[in-house]
Amino acid sequence: MLHNVKSHFYAYISKLRWLQRWGMKRNVINENVMEHSWEVATIAHVLALVKNRKFGGSVDVNAVVVAALYHDCSEVITGDMPSPIKYHSPEITRAYKAIEHQADHELLSLLPAELQDDFRRVLVEAEIPPEYHRIIKAADTICAYLKCKAEVQAGNPEFRQAEQDVRGRLDKIDAPEVKYFLDTFAPSYGLTLDELLK
Repeated sequence: MLHNVKSHFYAYISKLRWLQRWGMKRNVINENVMEHSWEVATIAHVLALVKNRKFGGSVDVNAVVVAALYHDCSEVITGDMPSPIKYHSPEITRAYKAIEHQADHELLSLLPAELQDDFRRVLVEAEIPPEYHRIIKAADTICAYLKCKAEVQAGNPEFRQAEQDVRGRLDKIDAPEVKYFLDTFAPSYGLTLDELLK
């Protein structure tokens, strides 16, 4: 039976809307962590579906989507660390991963005890199956690529090198569902609303 206890969990993670991404770059199009998480979840959804339907996968699509939706929740504690800093050196990467791990557990502890086991599988990165994690990471990288393309298309040269770098990372992902997304869905992102409606 679930007990009625007070929890700050959802009020806390609702603050993700105030965390801006790409903080070290001049942005034409602002993006917060909450909207980014939704976009990653929707793209992870289709990647998982395509993996299952076209490429012989057998992942739990719903589990992937839920984990993707929560994938950056720890940033409500850590803030959004820009990738060039996070991956600047192995020591910084290890230290930041330890901080993220601690933040995952602190968020988990905000939940009522009877829900913690369920949330552990979507909040704590180390508890997410590696195959699901790869799909979520691929969706996250696709989102970064689409963001960079949108900024460059909007006339912002600040993202030109990042677009090339992220595309290079995407091209190294050995997952046919990623290529499928890039070929099938990504080209439309450059169209205006009027062009999409035609």
